[in-house]
Amino acid sequence: MSFTVEERGNANSLSYRLFFKNAEGKYISPFHDIPIYADESQNIFHMVVEVPRWTNAKMEIATKDILNPIKQDVKKGKLRYVANVFPHKGYIWNYGAIPQTWEDPAHKDGDTDCCGDNDPIDVCEIGSRVCTRGEVIKVKVLGILAMIDEGETDWKVIAINVEDPEAKDFNNISDVQRLKPGYLEATVDWFRRYKVPDGKPENRFAFNEEFKDKDFAIEVIKSTHNFWKALIGQQTKAGELNCKNTCVSSGDSPFCCSADEARAAVGEVRFLSPLSKSQHIDKWFYYERK
Repeated sequence: MSFTVEERGNANSLSYRLFFKNAEGKYISPFHDIPIYADESQNIFHMVVEVPRWTNAKMEIATKDILNPIKQDVKKGKLRYVANVFPHKGYIWNYGAIPQTWEDPAHKDGDTDCCGDNDPIDVCEIGSRVCTRGEVIKVKVLGILAMIDEGETDWKVIAINVEDPEAKDFNNISDVQRLKPGYLEATVDWFRRYKVPDGKPENRFAFNEEFKDKDFAIEVIKSTHNFWKALIGQQTKAGELNCKNTCVSSGDSPFCCSADEARAAVGEVRFLSPLSKSQHIDKWFYYERK
């Protein structure tokens, strides 16, 4: 199963969009149409890479737009870039999401005592290669971190690309602690402090900031997949989410998007030339740890 992407709009601008196609060249939604599993029998999941390692632009699957292309997050009319909070540079992993998952904002998690953040579940891929934006990779899940972001549950799955040369050595979160000492501590530090330069408080974590193991992580992923199935099956209110898809819903579903409708949606975003990058990402931010 292979996927390609098509860039539209101006890079580094509000118009930028990254649309997805399947192997047949059909436009698809990375949120709804890419299967959650690459190999269900082995618990190998698909991951959509939104932000390559070391980059700063806060790209994400646009859950409220038709076909859910990747676009840059916006705050108060301005494009969002994560700050280089000392000693980090941009994102310290390949960052993205597992398709066909959804953290239900109406469900209060029993472990975190907070509701979901209304997004697909996030993934931090720790392999040796820097991925490209929009790449769809197959990952082995290793563990999970429960972040509390402004009162919402925001799970962070730790995983590794199955094609990474080191993948055979990583089978659980304890292997990350053993083979990449300091990486998990850096991950907690990154998520705790990345919003501070924007005037936000430090983020909190459940489980006393401890990572849970592979089995726990897989159960969390499966629960978010069940929430997604209820969403796409119209058993849960979608709210502002755009659930249009070209491969999953049947023809009589309001979520079914025809090929013509998909092409028209993509065609509304013109091909344009790139703009210069924001100077914001060439700065760094230092503040003393508490």
